Amino acid sequence: MVQVCLNGSRGAGDGTAVPLTPSAVAESAAAAVAAGATDVHVHPKSACGRDSLSPGVLTPVLTALRERVRVPVGVTTGAWAEPDPAARVARVRAWTVLPDHASVNWHEPGAEEVAAALLERGVGVEAGIWSGTDGAARFAASPLGPRVLRVLAEVTDPDPGSAVTTARSLLAELGPAHGRPMLLHGEDGGAWPVLRLAGRLGLATRIGLEDTLVLPDGERARSNADLVTEALRLLANAFRQA
Repeated sequence: MVQVCLNGSRGAGDGTAVPLTPSAVAESAAAAVAAGATDVHVHPKSACGRDSLSPGVLTPVLTALRERVRVPVGVTTGAWAEPDPAARVARVRAWTVLPDHASVNWHEPGAEEVAAALLERGVGVEAGIWSGTDGAARFAASPLGPRVLRVLAEVTDPDPGSAVTTARSLLAELGPAHGRPMLLHGEDGGAWPVLRLAGRLGLATRIGLEDTLVLPDGERARSNADLVTEALRLLANAFRQA
């Protein structure tokens, strides 16, 4: 599985390749899926470009995406979009159009309550476990662990020289992870080294302009589709060498 992460917390200052509006998000997703992505992760943006959990922001984004792609679509529930845990749960309960799944960062206050609200609504939960946090320990003790869709092992170390070591440490912290499927990915300078590691370990992974703006050779990526194309090439090589 290769998930495309379309935009993340990036904004207009990161270049025109980063899709921000519903139409741009849908177009970018369609091209990435045509390139081989099998799942979509998006951060719906308000008119001023901020991540939002508002039903009024999610609905047009999800509607536009489902008009263009036939793969599962997920959104963020990051605390930066709604810092108050109770308000975050209220937002989830107010959604009128539902994503297929949503990521929940397990180290954030209110993670369990947000995950429970998503599960109550039939939305799959991606348990986001960030390196350098207590997310792995909290997830190991969570009664919701066996019910999540998958675990996102998220390597926040941007150093290409140490990201793989950080990734292996994170995977060791996660251990059996309640037996749930694992998706491993990095970010910025660590994005490509961690993706190669995921390929060698046979794990699902993701790539996209949320995680990196550049190709492995350092050239600026022109689109999410470019990143997916390169990721699939690298994963094929990693599989052959494993």
